[in-house]
Amino acid sequence: MSTKDKENSPIGRRLKSARIVKGISQKQLGILAGIDEFSASPRINQYERGKHVPDFATSKRLAKALSIPVTYLYADDDELADLIKLFSSSQENVKNKIRSLLKQA
Repeated sequence: MSTKDKENSPIGRRLKSARIVKGISQKQLGILAGIDEFSASPRINQYERGKHVPDFATSKRLAKALSIPVTYLYADDDELADLIKLFSSSQENVKNKIRSLLKQA
């Protein structure tokens, strides 16, 4: 991934936002995602600042630790990201209604 792509990646700010909402530190997030405790905080900090972008497997572990869908991290549109997060946490009957409404639109 080029430097410009890293700078434009929504992953860092979405990670930070979800981590703050969950109320955990960078180190706690890293440890929950299976990162060595001694490098957990610096790695999450680099991801949040956009210096590095986690590979997809790491992104999946981070998303699981944050109880969010991994697709939320990659959505380049804030409104879409919010919808992804809301949809994923909805009950199945609500998801079915949303699908039905969207198919009719």
